[in-house]
Amino acid sequence: MVKRSSALFGVKYGFTVRKRAAEVLIARRARYRCPSCERNFLKRISVGIWRCRGCGYTFAGGAYTPFTKVGQVAARSLSAKP
Repeated sequence: MVKRSSALFGVKYGFTVRKRAAEVLIARRARYRCPSCERNFLKRISVGIWRCRGCGYTFAGGAYTPFTKVGQVAARSLSAKP
């Protein structure tokens, strides 16, 4: 069932589009852990800009989530020892 966050669309646009919109809205509002202080205080400032309300750490991330799959792969490849 489609979550309440996409109820603003009503019956328009079809079930699949509303379902995807609900997933994006839920991911954007979820609580994420700060990479600096390890507390769940990250807040989305604007598209791709995230700030921790606890320690003030600001960084660039994904549009709707602070950590993307591509970014995680890049971090793993940078931390791998030759």
